[in-house]
Amino acid sequence: MAKKVLIVYAHQSSGSFNAAAKNAAVEVLTAQGCTVDVSDLYAMGFKATATAEDIKGEVKNAENFCYLEESKLAWEQGKLSADIMEEQSKLTEADLIIFQFPMYWFSVPAILKGWIDRVLTNGFAFSQEKRYSQGIFKDKKAMLSFTTGSLESMFSPTGINGDMNVTLWPLQNGILHYCGFQVLAPQVFWAPSSAVAEDCKSMLESWRTRLQGLLEEKPLSFISLDCFDDKAFQLKPEVQEKHASKEFGLTVGIHLNKPLPPHSQMKAGC
Repeated sequence: MAKKVLIVYAHQSSGSFNAAAKNAAVEVLTAQGCTVDVSDLYAMGFKATATAEDIKGEVKNAENFCYLEESKLAWEQGKLSADIMEEQSKLTEADLIIFQFPMYWFSVPAILKGWIDRVLTNGFAFSQEKRYSQGIFKDKKAMLSFTTGSLESMFSPTGINGDMNVTLWPLQNGILHYCGFQVLAPQVFWAPSSAVAEDCKSMLESWRTRLQGLLEEKPLSFISLDCFDDKAFQLKPEVQEKHASKEFGLTVGIHLNKPLPPHSQMKAGC
């Protein structure tokens, strides 16, 4: 069966490297028989702020408005705004979601963060019972594809920006894995704005090559939810004991006060 891909694209310029990376993904994946849908956030004028305007009709508690609770109730009642419901419909149908963006301030652009805040609503994308390895989207894959303004060496364990694995942990674990996605290794385009034309062309060709087998790639490794107790959500003693003698911690975030595992947020199998 043909796979469905959603590309959530956040760049203002059709002449940008990000646009070229997005266009390459559309072209290569479509040629493989995939159905590719693109949410061009800037072109759509997508609203970045999560407010009461996202809910049709009256809210439950206008005096002490809580977006987390109100958006969940609105989702259950079919009262979310049309732009959110449209994006949720695209996401529901997709087998793979690619987020294409320039890295801003070690994270995503505000308009993309707004998509995350508003579209991945409580109930639709996660719940207390369904998150992480037991998450709602555990049968879907997702990945980050982005450009940096800094050189790769600057995002190393000895570089001035710090380890890219650490930078990616909140995005890949705290958002994608939290919602249950199988997270594919990121596609990082290192500083294309300062690269010569030939190097930019080479980066895009590498992306095209990867896209040929992207749907078959193994995801990054995260710790299963059943490794934690169900009260304080601490690693179970037997799990800690099993890893006590190992050189590296389990993950970037759950490191057991050990050295961080190298490349765990950049390469599958690490």
